[in-house]
Amino acid sequence: MTESHPVVANGSCNKAIERPMFSFGVITDIQYADINDGCSFHGVPRFYRHSLEALQRAIHSWNKRGGLSFIIHLGDIVDGLCPKEKSYEAVTKVLDLFKDLEDLHVHHVLGNHCFYNLSRHELNHMLQIPGKDGTSYYTFTPVSGFRIVVLDGFDISMVGWPEGHPHHTKAILLLQTRNPNEDKNSPEGLSGLEERFVMFNGGVGEEQLSWFHQILENATIDKEKVIVCCHIPLHPDSTYPCALLWNYSDVLNVIHKFQCVKVCLAGHAHKGGYTRDSHGVHHRVLEAILECPPGTDAFGHIDVYEDCITLVGVDRMDSTVMYFD
Repeated sequence: MTESHPVVANGSCNKAIERPMFSFGVITDIQYADINDGCSFHGVPRFYRHSLEALQRAIHSWNKRGGLSFIIHLGDIVDGLCPKEKSYEAVTKVLDLFKDLEDLHVHHVLGNHCFYNLSRHELNHMLQIPGKDGTSYYTFTPVSGFRIVVLDGFDISMVGWPEGHPHHTKAILLLQTRNPNEDKNSPEGLSGLEERFVMFNGGVGEEQLSWFHQILENATIDKEKVIVCCHIPLHPDSTYPCALLWNYSDVLNVIHKFQCVKVCLAGHAHKGGYTRDSHGVHHRVLEAILECPPGTDAFGHIDVYEDCITLVGVDRMDSTVMYFD
């Protein structure tokens, strides 16, 4: 198990002896299921049972390292191919493993696979997501001067809401307008960024956008730096088009009104990605643990400093150093 060599996104890495303000573990797209290995729609191998073994190694590594404040899992705790009657058991298996962490709370982000077999109410309860009135977005402050914001990228979605719910209905109307395919999970015939209008993506609703704007406004007043987490990538240059948030531009418009957001973290696009946008915000999409062949890994930890954030990745997760302006 080896840490990957760092990619310095802005400046040179000189943090070897400096103590971080805080550190936290990161992992994404576990997508565990007690089923045989398979492939994605694009033929990429997926190792459903091995993801549990790889998670065990991540937990052992985090415990051995010490000094972490919490863990963030960026979504898709169970795979959509998991038999419906076994989905609750599969999630429970993953959560039981997380209990082996030494006094570390795990903050969860909801992904599309989370919703395929379990309701939003069940997931919020099982994953201890502190959303209001059934919502799944929230914020917390790990230390003075820094804030973590967790967005729900499936606020407007065809998954996660019962039929007839306004957010489900809005998603149906949007995809009927933007995706002519009978199979709304298919981007066939769509061009460029229009490929994002598929059913396995989603959007951030107006109420959540308003909440997000208020959070960033308050963070600016309080002189807080902000890390944003969302299962779906928020910037088109950080990922491929069919793995992009439907209304990414609305979210970026809110982010760019302020200068407090420094880094956006995401999962969903399993091969990972990175860009730094025109406003200096870093967008890092993390590599998925699901697509790690047996004996390989994809997890890491993030060290947060006053002037940068460093992702120290293990094996298939690339290390990245992201300096602030």
